[in-house]
Amino acid sequence: MRLRLQLTGTDDVAAELINRLGSLGGVERVEEVGDLMPHMDDDDSSSAGLPDDEGPGVHQIELVVSAGALDAVRALAVELARERDAALEFDESL
Repeated sequence: MRLRLQLTGTDDVAAELINRLGSLGGVERVEEVGDLMPHMDDDDSSSAGLPDDEGPGVHQIELVVSAGALDAVRALAVELARERDAALEFDESL
């Protein structure tokens, strides 16, 4: 089963989540996938580098998991997001 998570948090939180999910039994693959949305705030933009732009980032994380591991994946992701004060969304429509 394919599952995609969207994590709004720091790069460190995303890396920790990826590492912890990868260590679970039943997880065949876990990786951060590229952001497909174009960003209008280029380096030469007048708003580049403003404090509002330096908040947590959005990370798309895709997993391939067995059906039996799905509940453990969800529980671990929710727990880590709560502990690290990050936002988390699940997308299972893939």
